[in-house]
Amino acid sequence: MVAEILSPTLVQYANTLLKHKVLFGSDYPLITPDRWLSDFDKIGIRDEVRPLILKENAVKLFRLNGTAEG
Repeated sequence: MVAEILSPTLVQYANTLLKHKVLFGSDYPLITPDRWLSDFDKIGIRDEVRPLILKENAVKLFRLNGTAEG
């Protein structure tokens, strides 16, 4: 399902130029996070980029690591 929604161009940019800008999100409760994550595994996001999109970019954006980075 996710692969049908996301364009190959978006996936390409998420893997390269936008890898520090893209955040994971779901359409919960319409589509559960488990379903999104299952589909997310199929779209071609690189292994080294996956943690950025799923967690690390949000931690940095929302300053959840306890530091006040600029």
